[in-house]
Amino acid sequence: MPDKKTPATDREDRCRLYLITPPAFAPEVFADQLRAALSGDDVASVQLRLKEGADGRVLDSEIVRATEILMPIVHDAGAAFLINDRADIAKVVGADGVHLGQSDGALAEARALLGPDASIGVTCHASRHLAFEAGDGGADYVAFGAFYPTATKKTEHQADPEILTWWADLAEIPCVAIGGITPDNAGALAKAGAHFVAACAAVWDHPQGPEAAVRAFNEVLEAAAGEG
Repeated sequence: MPDKKTPATDREDRCRLYLITPPAFAPEVFADQLRAALSGDDVASVQLRLKEGADGRVLDSEIVRATEILMPIVHDAGAAFLINDRADIAKVVGADGVHLGQSDGALAEARALLGPDASIGVTCHASRHLAFEAGDGGADYVAFGAFYPTATKKTEHQADPEILTWWADLAEIPCVAIGGITPDNAGALAKAGAHFVAACAAVWDHPQGPEAAVRAFNEVLEAAAGEG
């Protein structure tokens, strides 16, 4: 992996897979699913997005415990491990970085807390303005979406693939496409300019299992790179 642990390694010449965990899971059980996914093929990064705890809310201790179990698995596979929303927890657990939504704290504060080597991504929905702000503020990547309907989270913003082309032509930092992405539609986003495609349910709920899902994504992304 590079010294600065952005979700990128030696396959920067093509779009890569960015995994997001389910919002609720038992870490000890999910660990086997994660190992299977990571054994399928190339994965750039894994974002821990634990939103639903045993009593309906997630305790900080649950996020820390999940990290203790999952982060070594991710690192053994050569991928980056990011925490969703919580820069403070990312600092405590030594994660590679944090992904910030628009209401999850200031980018500048996260950078000051985590330091220059942390990977910090920012959700920009379908907004060019927010992407410019994130890039100017020192984000390591921006995330656009949702591109397709998704049941993973409530969709309030609809993005067009053209924004990926615009960003790829204009900016130096990478962009992540997110929202309803499957092996069936990932190729179009890769060809539009996405540097990474984020996947959640399409991997964990795949009928043939997460290993097959990751393999399918990589086949599509490889093919898209060949057609680009």
